[in-house]
Amino acid sequence: MNSVWRIAAASVAGTSHERTGAPCQDSHLAALVGDGGSTLVLIASDGAGSASHSEIGSSLACSRLMEELRRAIDQGLEVAQITKEVALGWLSEVRAALQTAADEHNLGLREFACTLLAAVVSPTHSAFFQVGDGAMVVRPNGDSWSYVFWPQHGQFINTTYFITDATAADVLECDVVEGRIEEVAVFTDGIEPLVLHYASQSVHSPFFDRIFQPVRNLESIGLSEELSAKLQSYLALPLVCERTDDDKTLLLATKAEPVAEEPVAFAEKSHL
Repeated sequence: MNSVWRIAAASVAGTSHERTGAPCQDSHLAALVGDGGSTLVLIASDGAGSASHSEIGSSLACSRLMEELRRAIDQGLEVAQITKEVALGWLSEVRAALQTAADEHNLGLREFACTLLAAVVSPTHSAFFQVGDGAMVVRPNGDSWSYVFWPQHGQFINTTYFITDATAADVLECDVVEGRIEEVAVFTDGIEPLVLHYASQSVHSPFFDRIFQPVRNLESIGLSEELSAKLQSYLALPLVCERTDDDKTLLLATKAEPVAEEPVAFAEKSHL
């Protein structure tokens, strides 16, 4: 069991959006790609609240990046060979897709503004890249939780960077690390208040220790639609929404051993 990825993922509209009738502007994708599905890909995107078509932008950004990653890995690109220049090429393709959508709607590119986070994890190497806020946290084999990049918050409160910005290539963060990663989580900024300590710039490890337990107990390989639906329900609970009223996206992937006698559920206050 511990040699295969099990995944749960969900996006939920924030209560602030529900009050105004705005759609969920977050999007995500998760897949196992490459030879035998040995490489994990997790992607998340948060559409800018001030952009009129950002929910389209975030969805298109995820799908276009997944296409690029899947094609590259199927054609033989190894995760160890991913460089910032390669990631910049993918970013350029995503921006081009957004520009095409903007042209079709007779709108400016800014109306499709969104962030972008991606984790690409093979048995021997992992690549991470990010533009904007939100974050990715990992637990290497047997080690403690740590973040990959600290969220990119802008110069002013409640601001960040978007892939539609002219400076997107300048702020793109990219890192490739060697070694086995046993668990990885990717999330947008709506999850940040639950899992990050801003003052100390550290990860709230107990949250991840507990919320990963149902994922570890999955018997199925890859993305579990059933558990993802339960995760979506959990993220919509009052105990979560009272901490954050923004859209929320959380992707969880594990190769860890199952936890004995742990129920497959997220609706536990102890997760917070």
